Amino acid sequence: MSDQAQRVDPRTRTIILVVVTIATFLNPFTGSSINLALPVIGEEFGIDAVILSWIPTSYLLSTAIFLLPAGRFGDLMGRGRVFVWGTLIYTFASFLTIFTPSVPFLLGCRFLQGFGSAMVFSNAVAIIAEIYPPGERGRALGLNVMAVYGGLTLGPFLGGLLTQYLGWRSIFGITILLGAGVLASAHLLPPSLSEGRKEPFDIRGAAFSAMIMVLFFLGISTLPEIAGVVAVISSLGLLFVFIRMEEATASPLFPVRLFRENRSFTYSNASALINYSATFAVTFLMSLYLQVVQGFSPAFAGLVLLVQPMVQMIFSPFTGKLSDRVPPENLASLGLIVSAASLFGFSFLQEDSSLSLVILLLVLLGIGLALFSAPNTNAIMSAVSRHHYGVASAMLATMRSLGMMMSMGMVMIAFALLLGNIPVSPAMAGPFLKSMQAVFLVLFSLSICGAVVSWRRGVHSH
Repeated sequence: MSDQAQRVDPRTRTIILVVVTIATFLNPFTGSSINLALPVIGEEFGIDAVILSWIPTSYLLSTAIFLLPAGRFGDLMGRGRVFVWGTLIYTFASFLTIFTPSVPFLLGCRFLQGFGSAMVFSNAVAIIAEIYPPGERGRALGLNVMAVYGGLTLGPFLGGLLTQYLGWRSIFGITILLGAGVLASAHLLPPSLSEGRKEPFDIRGAAFSAMIMVLFFLGISTLPEIAGVVAVISSLGLLFVFIRMEEATASPLFPVRLFRENRSFTYSNASALINYSATFAVTFLMSLYLQVVQGFSPAFAGLVLLVQPMVQMIFSPFTGKLSDRVPPENLASLGLIVSAASLFGFSFLQEDSSLSLVILLLVLLGIGLALFSAPNTNAIMSAVSRHHYGVASAMLATMRSLGMMMSMGMVMIAFALLLGNIPVSPAMAGPFLKSMQAVFLVLFSLSICGAVVSWRRGVHSH
């Protein structure tokens, strides 16, 4: 048991878990809500499918850029302090979004939300891991993951209702209320969680990591154009320089040595990256499929999409607790296989596919993600010492955001190649369906690769 876990009594632990969990809930709730509003936003501003996909993507790109620096700031300035500031920034950006006059302004607000989200997510898991001993950590992480899925559950449902009856801007009113509640409870966090340590911040590493993220995403979002190829190659070149530079840095932003010496940590993070790359775009694609192809209203589409995260929310506390007793890599590998089966099924959807088939596939995906997420998080945090909790939490969040960004990048590539600049409307149902089927086949292949990587983690740990 860590010293911090010994100092925090059970009642205080529960209070901290609740506060951290509510803040964790905010991000997936807003993200999944806005997905249901995308067709309405596209119609209001007259934008095509590629520009429309930048509304969730700008948030993901910002989060990916700032996660590692925010995690490092948490180690230096205190995880509790950075967590609270992140919640404040996220809430303020949500307030600004209500007054959106144009698409560039909306994208700017989403980028600012991503910055606040990075500060929250890079420290939330570290806070939980620090105050809960190993025997209880899986259960606590399972409850935290349940909050993420709770946000994903309520997001499509409430987002659809709010969009249909009050307009899409009303979604951010809910975010403001929840954020204000977290900020009002921030004083309950013990001072020990805001204790920092005097070490230099790797400014050069932060700048390099940001350039790598931006170049890589701009590259994959503009492939197969020459500029996209150049950007991807440039990002990989910078990554090589960045790794060599971080190896020679006394207090690095990126834990090269930890990846090299801790195989379980490496494979667990790789599994997380692949899992989110394979599954994040499902809500975006299915939101458009249900509304554009099958003609359902935003509210009804949100009700259908509620199924997947609700299943995840129900099963996550159980799988998290189970991962305290069963090797977590076994549960995570099984989850990736189950997810792959659902993604394969999505690739066969047609214009006249039954709603019951869609719901069945969403249930299957929910079970797969529940089997993967909490156990894999437990595996990552249990693979490192307390000194590396901040690094491990930030790396996990980075893998999640980078995976989400790559998932949306693949969608943008498919839209650019198969749809072009066609506005989002029922007239594009046929071309959209073909591009969606192609994307799901790619996501299925990724999930199978992830299962192999996750299984190899178990081999290397024995």
